[in-house]
Amino acid sequence: MEIGTQPARDVGLSKKKIPPVLEEALADPYSLKGLKTCAKLVAEIQRLNDVLGPDYQTGNEYTENRTGKLAEAGGKAIVNSIIPFRSLVREISGAAPADRHLEALGDAGLARRGFLRGVHQKQGCKQRF
Repeated sequence: MEIGTQPARDVGLSKKKIPPVLEEALADPYSLKGLKTCAKLVAEIQRLNDVLGPDYQTGNEYTENRTGKLAEAGGKAIVNSIIPFRSLVREISGAAPADRHLEALGDAGLARRGFLRGVHQKQGCKQRF
């Protein structure tokens, strides 16, 4: 799905919806405003988990679907060849800066989640997320 809609995103016809929790994280990733209780910390971590996916767990073995990765690479190669001067088109259309902003949002969300997990542990909270 992502690969098939890439040309529309490249020329600015389709945009990804940005979750508010990531915009909040980018604005102030280390804020504890309104998060005085363990329950509120857990709720905020869960909001981030809902957007970012599950957090890293120790002890998990890394595995990769090689066939899936090859198919994905082939699909991307085909889509990338559809638009001549793709990187220039992406800069002009605003797609490249939007992707960089989305990446910054993801980084801020990961930093915030790690920070909140540390606060959760430091406060001795028992609730799970």
